[in-house]
Amino acid sequence: MLQLYYSRLSINARRVWVTLLEKNLEFELILMKLNGDQFKPEFLKLNPFHHIPVLVDEDFKIFESLAILDYLEAKYSESSFMPTDAKDIAKVRTIELVTVNELPPASIILMKDMLDVPVEDKQIEKANQTMATALQYFEDNLDANSSYFVGEQLTYADIVAGTAVSAIPSLGISLESYPKVSKWLANLQQRDSWQQTAPSPEDIEKSKAVMKAILQKR
Repeated sequence: MLQLYYSRLSINARRVWVTLLEKNLEFELILMKLNGDQFKPEFLKLNPFHHIPVLVDEDFKIFESLAILDYLEAKYSESSFMPTDAKDIAKVRTIELVTVNELPPASIILMKDMLDVPVEDKQIEKANQTMATALQYFEDNLDANSSYFVGEQLTYADIVAGTAVSAIPSLGISLESYPKVSKWLANLQQRDSWQQTAPSPEDIEKSKAVMKAILQKR
């Protein structure tokens, strides 16, 4: 059986978790508290860079969330979340990469500010601008008459960007200026996979001390 090493607060892990649910695969969840358990020798054998998520398929170990999604898509293609049209493939890949390259650095800065970890004002300003640019890019690539980025087909663009955008309001950024993004996100949050994987307010509150300690080291 597939095993997913995860944390409820990890957006990277959540996109894999959502994909496993959407593909109706059997899997075991292995919770990582990130209180030092990621540095234990047994976990470092799975990922020497001590990050989650990690997916284990019998004797095959995969880390880096986009690589995991590619693996799941290739091995379990019955439920496909990758379009076949060349332009649509490029669109999905671009949205994936904008999400994983642009949003995390900005999110870290804004999270530091919220948790009272010292951060310069110019860094906060730059982070807010990055968020606005990314959200506007998503807004421009959504059709008001479609449910997802590629018409009515759920793709990895929705899964990768959607799990990340879900967390943006918690950083103090309103989505009111992005009506298509807001509608798209509301639609995704109706899906069982989103509801099953959403962190609870209690999860978020309990994680703050751990998150603050991690951010202070960055």
